[in-house]
Amino acid sequence: MAHYRKAYTLFIGFFCLLIQILSAQDQKLADSLSRIYQTQKLPDTAKLELLRNLAYNESRDLDLGIRYADELIALSTKLGNNLYLYRGYLQKGNKLSTKGDPDAAMAAYIKSAEAAQKAGYEKGQGSALGAIGDTYANARNFPNAMLYYRKAIEVMRNTGDTVLWATIISNAGDAFLQQKKYDSALLYFRESGRVFELVDYTTGKAYSMGNIGMVYANTGQNELAEKNINEAISLLENLGDYSPICIYLISMSDIYAEKEDMQMAQNYARKSLSLAEQYKLKDQVSVASLKLSVLSENAGDKDAALRYYKKHVAYRDSVNDINTVQKMANLRTDFEVSQKQVEVDLLNQEKKNQRNMLISLFVILALVSALLGTLYIYYRIVSREKKRSEALLLNILPAETAKELKKNGKVEAVKFDQVTVLFTDFVAFSKEAENIEPEKLVESIDHYFRAFDEITSKHGLEKIKTVGDAYMCACGLPTANPSHASNVIRAAQDMIKMVNNSMTKEDGLSHFEIRIGVHTGPVVAGIVGIKKWQYDIWGDTVNIASRMESMSKPGRINISETTYQEIKNDFTCEYRGEIEVKNRGALKMYFLV
Repeated sequence: MAHYRKAYTLFIGFFCLLIQILSAQDQKLADSLSRIYQTQKLPDTAKLELLRNLAYNESRDLDLGIRYADELIALSTKLGNNLYLYRGYLQKGNKLSTKGDPDAAMAAYIKSAEAAQKAGYEKGQGSALGAIGDTYANARNFPNAMLYYRKAIEVMRNTGDTVLWATIISNAGDAFLQQKKYDSALLYFRESGRVFELVDYTTGKAYSMGNIGMVYANTGQNELAEKNINEAISLLENLGDYSPICIYLISMSDIYAEKEDMQMAQNYARKSLSLAEQYKLKDQVSVASLKLSVLSENAGDKDAALRYYKKHVAYRDSVNDINTVQKMANLRTDFEVSQKQVEVDLLNQEKKNQRNMLISLFVILALVSALLGTLYIYYRIVSREKKRSEALLLNILPAETAKELKKNGKVEAVKFDQVTVLFTDFVAFSKEAENIEPEKLVESIDHYFRAFDEITSKHGLEKIKTVGDAYMCACGLPTANPSHASNVIRAAQDMIKMVNNSMTKEDGLSHFEIRIGVHTGPVVAGIVGIKKWQYDIWGDTVNIASRMESMSKPGRINISETTYQEIKNDFTCEYRGEIEVKNRGALKMYFLV
């Protein structure tokens, strides 16, 4: 039955993002404000805020909410208020999305992002970019979805809105899940889950559990999937959030279908259909009906199978998503073209100004020296900015990779047969982080990671990335290095020494013990995405190195058998025996002495 599960892997992250936007809606407040709107003449500034609240809180009549948003947009445009213009388009996009019109919602979100950027409101820009990513992902246009998710995550990182930032990370993980990129999806879901846990955000924790369960379900780890999904359903039932519950129930149906317990599989699917019909969730009615049609057909009940399939088709066709993917592509093109048009207009204006300047120069020769001086300064600025951009590129990518990118416009993935990968992780970080102010926590992590960056540079290692409190680096790429294993071991020793020395310092920072894991083997390396590049590595070697770290102990360096064979003549090691590793079986491990 595994092949059926893929058909029911739905887009959950979109609802999670809207939790932040819609969860505080109050229809009673909207009704009260509507009476004020109808009976009182207000100044424009007060009317802006009233319209924003009306558009935000009107949840019963979506068309009325859209009209409020349109009036807010018109008044904001008249007053030249980009902040409220952003809010008007965002509320319009939310209502259109809820109404089932994603192409119109996309157009509103794009204008919302533009207005927020003009207003210099980073949180608003991040929210709108995240909504654009959600809409693309819902249309299964994943390249564009990931492009906007990365933009949103980068913008939100500096706003201080931890919940919305983690929500967008979770939504990006869901897009990876839909693309069957399960390792990446799990990393994103765990990262968002850690942040939600840190701020004790129940809704976010529920989505993270459910999404992690979906990953386990898709990779055949049914017991873990069932445990996580049941916990998520329990939390969401208490919150009254039924749309994702419907989706998780279908995943539970898949799990029991794989166990060949068809009665339980049908029970979960029927419960999903019942909730979807009760709360008028069209997409979920369609999905649950299709699932019950398949289960009924497998059980030999042809009449029920046909009845459920007809309901699936009826609800599927009722959702206004015809040609959505093409419309999304066209809208993105319009968005990019509009950005380029701004640049062209500015360039044309600059040329016009230069032409006027040249005419003036013929009249007043004394301005020649000033013009030349201005051009020289401009040249210096361009040269300086070019050097800064190249330095920034080298800070993001290895030199060889950056050179290939500038030459060819892309980077081919490369396999390296012998690379040593190192993972670090702080002991009891999540528990300690609960009692530390977020600003102080970030300052403490930055203290350690800056030192680790210096250590990796000293020993010729390539920093790959950080995920939460985990630090990942490798040696032997992008240029092969015969001493890759020894270099990594020396770097690991310096990291342990640095952490131990920090424990006794009274510098106002939080200090943690550290675990390190090392493994040697083949990897594939390359660049992820088309913007905001990240040099990354993939392969079983990365997973095993991570397992070495998780099976290590505080203050110790745990290495695999392959790494031990590389360094045994130069370093003293203590054999730990064969240790059982989750999903890997027994692996030989050694502690560096």
